[in-house]
Amino acid sequence: MTMVFERIKEVAEIRKLSIDSINEKAGLSNKAIYGWKKSTPKADNLQKVADVLNVSTDYLLGRTNQMNSYDSKDKTTDIADDTLIMAFDGKPIPDEEREKLLDYARYIMSQKKEK
Repeated sequence: MTMVFERIKEVAEIRKLSIDSINEKAGLSNKAIYGWKKSTPKADNLQKVADVLNVSTDYLLGRTNQMNSYDSKDKTTDIADDTLIMAFDGKPIPDEEREKLLDYARYIMSQKKEK
């Protein structure tokens, strides 16, 4: 078994995802990840899986033991930042939906200020 497949399997268990569901969410063929037991994945496919699992490709390749390339202590981001890319379940949130989320966040914050 390759390091890549082992790491994917490990994170899948943590995230309570099946390998098949990761293939589907990443837009890969039905058994693509299973094929990585014996072969090296293409970089773009590895990135898709890393995005679904919310880990770095370096982690999947075994180059680091840190799942994400950022320090979780510095994870605070202003959602009003126009350069922020919002995602859910490994897929980007469209701009129209992002605006709805921002409107709701503004509403919640205004309610807190009134109290």
